[in-house]
Amino acid sequence: MNTSGSFSLNGKTVLLTGSTGHLGTAIALGLGEAGADLLLTARQEQQGEKLVSELSREGINARFHACDLTDKASLERLVACVADDPIHGLVNNAYSGGAGSVETALPDAWRAAYEVAVVSAHSLVQALLPNLRRAAAASGEASVVNIGSMYGNVSPDIAIYADKPSSNPPFYGAAKAALGQFTRYAACEFATENIRVNSVSPGPFPSHVVQADAPDLVSKITGKCPMKRIGQPHELAGPVVFLISSASSYITGADLAVDGGWTAW
Repeated sequence: MNTSGSFSLNGKTVLLTGSTGHLGTAIALGLGEAGADLLLTARQEQQGEKLVSELSREGINARFHACDLTDKASLERLVACVADDPIHGLVNNAYSGGAGSVETALPDAWRAAYEVAVVSAHSLVQALLPNLRRAAAASGEASVVNIGSMYGNVSPDIAIYADKPSSNPPFYGAAKAALGQFTRYAACEFATENIRVNSVSPGPFPSHVVQADAPDLVSKITGKCPMKRIGQPHELAGPVVFLISSASSYITGADLAVDGGWTAW
């Protein structure tokens, strides 16, 4: 069997949410380098346009549409800009939330985490179904990738954090676990339409700010990881490209751990 080009995204349009963050920018670059035409979205237009300019210098075709995924009108404007165009890939990467613990977290933090991670992912998949179906009908498949977390599968070790208010919060992992269940449900619902739905669960990928401001925490995280290092953002891009591409054509409902072995202990 000739698998040449199966990893290529040439001729495919991919929509990426949370595109301007620590992991989002690397995912955008990886998708673009694989040949995808990108529709990027995040809340901050200035950061988005800067990213488009950076990608353009790399020869990547990208456009940006500012969107608050939790706002119905803003989401509708995003969907309207897609019009009737086929969407071959959708990457739900958006998340917004702070730190905390069961003892310190407030109810509003739970609601906000679910709204961005789970409700907006559902809303976007639902709204873009005509576009995903159009792509699947024309090319034989479409693919949705939801960005989960290792903390959707295991609990963080609160002991590695300075205190409870600064620890990885319970609502983060709970929202990512819910996103995992949504992934499995949607995968089964749309499997016969050749719309695949999978998730990727990153492990320790601390942002540059965390690396600079909390070196002790990064050292403890490194010590807990079997590979004894943190992940680099580009190391998440490859798995996402794989799941969007035809190379993963018989994979749906799966969760791919990208965590340096963290959840294998």
